Amino acid sequence: MANLNSLQTQFTDLYGGSPAEIRVFFAPGRVNLIGEHTDYNGGYVFPAALTFGTFMLIRKRSDDTIRLSSTNFELQVDFTFKDAKYEEAHDWANYPKSILVHLGKRGFTFGGYDVLFHGEIPNGAGLSSSASIHLATAYGFMTMEGHPIDRTQLALAAQEAENQFMGVNCGIMDQFVIANGKKDRAVLLMCSTLEYELVPFVAKGYKIVVGNTNKRRGLVDSEYNARRAQCEQAVEDLRAAFPDLKFLGELTLEQFNANAHLIKDVIVLMRARHVVEEIDRVLQSVEALKGNDLVRFGQMMIGSGVSLRDLYEVTCKELDVMVEEALKVEGVLGARMTGAGFGGCTVSLVRDDMVDTFISQVGKAYSERTDFTADFYVADIGDGVTEVTA
Repeated sequence: MANLNSLQTQFTDLYGGSPAEIRVFFAPGRVNLIGEHTDYNGGYVFPAALTFGTFMLIRKRSDDTIRLSSTNFELQVDFTFKDAKYEEAHDWANYPKSILVHLGKRGFTFGGYDVLFHGEIPNGAGLSSSASIHLATAYGFMTMEGHPIDRTQLALAAQEAENQFMGVNCGIMDQFVIANGKKDRAVLLMCSTLEYELVPFVAKGYKIVVGNTNKRRGLVDSEYNARRAQCEQAVEDLRAAFPDLKFLGELTLEQFNANAHLIKDVIVLMRARHVVEEIDRVLQSVEALKGNDLVRFGQMMIGSGVSLRDLYEVTCKELDVMVEEALKVEGVLGARMTGAGFGGCTVSLVRDDMVDTFISQVGKAYSERTDFTADFYVADIGDGVTEVTA
């Protein structure tokens, strides 16, 4: 957890004044426990908010200038709400700007503020640093202005900002769980309707360990958009049997298997099969957790990882190596890539007494087998976006 006194000092060093008027907001990162590449296919996902994320320190100004700084980047940006637009030179600052623009489209206005961000999430790791920045900004600015807050609407505005302003065609999962997450609960979310259930995640005797491959990945990447197009093609093909079909997530596994022959392209069929089987795995995982069956939950994680590697083809050598090495460690119930793929992170369910062994053994093997050194985070499940008052 960040040292808030130190951050307040950095804020006053930058902007002057006293810490008394500074308010602090926090939005977590997220890990998706299971249900990958199902969100934009209208299916179930099963993510959880983490206890590390993005802090935003903010103080009202007397004019209408918004000044953005970050402890993670040297670039500082000044703009006014009414003139906010995408500017390539503004780099990371386009993220907070984008959510303010999209809240503006919903009729909200914002005055001038001094702002300092502090991000604990590695960029490009697949733990959703961008959605964390969006939600910290949205919740903080809305609170400062006294606007009414609807967490789901904030998540939708953040998704819009990512899609339309930043040009990343992402689903709603990241924003939703960061807005609505709860401590010790994973979020079963139906992405097409936004119906959700908070499921107790009581992994007694086990820890979630996130492994960062440190292989950077870009979401705006053509591979991601190609997978979306392939899934849309599958829906198109399946409309011969289901004329009103909008998303693959509307089909049961049985319905899909009975009509899979309608999909002629073998690659499109692979993509669609992953999605429908993955949604089925999510539902089985929730059942397993409700029945306190962590072994079965771990098996679902492994099945998800294999499918992402072989059917959806979004892993890479580094992710595959880390998962292989994780599964060699005694006391590991499950391991898989998490996030969009092509780099980023893995998530593993590791027995408490084996966490240190896991980190040293997997870290050593990973650095021997790849050109990268891994970082590991022993993660707890935390609350969604909030104001930090202590």
